[in-house]
Amino acid sequence: MSGGVDSSAAAALLLKQGFDVVGITLKLWPQDCVSRAEDKCCGSQAVMDARAVCHKLGIPHYLIDESAEFQSGVIRYFAAEYKAGRTPNPCIMCNQVLKFGRLIERANQFGAQYVATGHFARLDRSADGARTLLKRGRDLRKDQSYFLFSLRQDQLARAMFPVGEKTKTDTREVARHCQLKTAEKKESMEICFVPDNDYGKFLRQAKLVEKHRGEIVNVNGQVLGYHEGIEFYTIGQRKGLGISSPAPLYVVELDAARNRVVVGDDAALDVDEFMVSRCNWIQFDQPPPVLEVVAKIRYNHPGVGATVTPLPGGRAKVFTHAHVRAVTPGQAAVFYHDDLVIGGGWITRLSP
Repeated sequence: MSGGVDSSAAAALLLKQGFDVVGITLKLWPQDCVSRAEDKCCGSQAVMDARAVCHKLGIPHYLIDESAEFQSGVIRYFAAEYKAGRTPNPCIMCNQVLKFGRLIERANQFGAQYVATGHFARLDRSADGARTLLKRGRDLRKDQSYFLFSLRQDQLARAMFPVGEKTKTDTREVARHCQLKTAEKKESMEICFVPDNDYGKFLRQAKLVEKHRGEIVNVNGQVLGYHEGIEFYTIGQRKGLGISSPAPLYVVELDAARNRVVVGDDAALDVDEFMVSRCNWIQFDQPPPVLEVVAKIRYNHPGVGATVTPLPGGRAKVFTHAHVRAVTPGQAAVFYHDDLVIGGGWITRLSP
């Protein structure tokens, strides 16, 4: 329970369905986390809100310290990806490592069969009953299946998403009906441990990266200026480059090996093929030789038709049926058939 309305409504819905519910809030912030926010899911206000909801529902509430695991499995991953010239997705990693990793271990200690969260996603069974399938949430505007693509079969089998069939409005109505204090609580779109959305400031203040001067070059290798660290740039960025040009320039590549930020015009952001690694296939153990899917290259991407060719070693080539803009190494590419999540992988580079 994060202290938000969705997990609060999830607990209330499970109670109504007759489940024996225990509220768990994970203490994720390290004591020296310089960007701790009191109203985020890793802040003390969120803990108090979750506890108040549990008290109102008449269920036990436990605060479990997982700050060490969060530091090693999420925050250090977050910094390492930026250092490598990639843009991380800490929410996916938190789901994989903590909410359906460590929390399942805790559930075992409580004798609990399932771990339920407030994600807008749905689960189903394969026709032969052998696999647990992941589907988009009914409310497509709030669908969070993208953030769950990396969950393994053993993790999905222990998961429950009680609000997956609901809309956001429905969850607020559930919370209002139960007179929960989170009913009107605003939701945040920021990374929970970066409350002002300035990830560069967080990385510097937490001493996870240091400034290091390098070149800003165009796609032909011509030096246009200098930067203080590739960690402070992302693919598609236009503002804050510190260089002048008669036409708009965008970050099109982050070259960690040469400590270079590569910029180009708008057309240089458009690609129709890229590679993914560490693929997780939800629908099957071994994928077929070719897959026709809709691919989402970031959470708020609408999706594009694509042909996926799985390769040895958990890799795959992705050929999109139309150009896509600002494909970003480090982000996830998640593959769908209608509402069904086929699987996905982590974008590694923009050409085979």
